[in-house]
Amino acid sequence: MAPSPTPAPEGWITAFGRAADAVVGVLHAAAEAGTALTRETGSRGAGGDRTLVIDADAEAAIFDVLDGLHRDGARFTALSEERGLVDYGSPDVLVLIDPIDGSTNAKRGLPHHAVSLALATGPDVAARGTMADVACGLVADLGSGERWTAIRGAGARLDGAPLRGPERERRSADGRLELVAIESADPRNVLASGDALAASVHRLRAIGALALALCWVGGGRVDAMASLWRCRAIDVAAGQLVVRESGGLVAFGDGPDPLAAPLDLEPHVPVVAARSAEGLADARALPAR
Repeated sequence: MAPSPTPAPEGWITAFGRAADAVVGVLHAAAEAGTALTRETGSRGAGGDRTLVIDADAEAAIFDVLDGLHRDGARFTALSEERGLVDYGSPDVLVLIDPIDGSTNAKRGLPHHAVSLALATGPDVAARGTMADVACGLVADLGSGERWTAIRGAGARLDGAPLRGPERERRSADGRLELVAIESADPRNVLASGDALAASVHRLRAIGALALALCWVGGGRVDAMASLWRCRAIDVAAGQLVVRESGGLVAFGDGPDPLAAPLDLEPHVPVVAARSAEGLADARALPAR
């Protein structure tokens, strides 16, 4: 039998859904058994963070799905927080994996954590890709159970229903953004950005999960988001596409190309997102440089 072709974006979204289901199954089984998934394994992942059992087991469940796709003929490269680059036969198709975005929340029993999976395509995208190459993505909220998805050029969806956020952000009576999600909210980062935050933002929310903060911009739940420090591609690749396909805007850093951030494991520049060009300009001023 001839091998199956590498899936189209719709097929990848289906596969990502299966992978997210597998992670949910791992977490439910561990909860029923009383397994301490939140303890550290004693090692660090390829992304540099200390690996929790929850990260390792969630990643293993996702790679089980990817192994099955490869056996069926799909060719791609995977980039994961824990394992780094894994060659499945093609540098022109890249799967970006964050098994648990917001793992500190998960470790502390807080609900805001998610599986973030994205696909990028293009010549040698595994080595030279940028955010502009992301073709589809899924963010599965492991607290609420919501599934945010996006396919480049085909729109964003929330739990399968078309998602189109508001054209503009809400503002307070004095013109400030009404509600903004901040990430990388180390007190030093907040202090360094304090003047800009006070000038442009009425209220803040720090949820501790970059992928979900971006999705909340996509759904209009917050008016903008800003990481106050550099972010990694695996954390935000899917969420930034949800914003863009819902009609919002995203920028990485303050360079002329807002989507030039590379697709690797290094934290390069902050990410910001908003509903309008005016809102994005306000958000771009928030991270301290």
